Amino acid sequence: MTWHLLRGGKIRILNIIDEYTRECIAVYVKRSIKATDVEWVLATLFIERGRPEYIRSDNGAEFTAKELMRWLKDLKVSTLFIEPGSPWENGFCESFNGKMREECLNINICGTVAEADYVIREWVQYYNTMRPHSSLGGLPPAPEAILPEYFVKTDSCTNLH
Repeated sequence: MTWHLLRGGKIRILNIIDEYTRECIAVYVKRSIKATDVEWVLATLFIERGRPEYIRSDNGAEFTAKELMRWLKDLKVSTLFIEPGSPWENGFCESFNGKMREECLNINICGTVAEADYVIREWVQYYNTMRPHSSLGGLPPAPEAILPEYFVKTDSCTNLH
């Protein structure tokens, strides 16, 4: 995904979405994104969350580089590429990108990559932990906390009953 900065130039945003939970599990913001950047982000995720069975992506050069493909093959991670011009084949990520553009990028102005990175990460935190998702019954994909039923919020405090 590409976004333009106030002071000129564009940035690229790599979003990685878990298709099962709808959670944005990684976001990477830079002026340009290369295959080595994708490999670094994926390696970090594999260490934190385990190795997935497959990765779905578009056919961008950063995803089809020989070194990245060889690394994924060595790890026994399959690649599923969407057909060019067929964004519906990557619906979860396309939906997320549209929401990010509408709810974050279109309403914020940033002058630097660092500012954009901060604004985007704050929005992703909100998206994952607070924003209701219709596909999840109105719940966020990774709520900050799930309150037990005995918590009741009143006008000025939270009480146990």
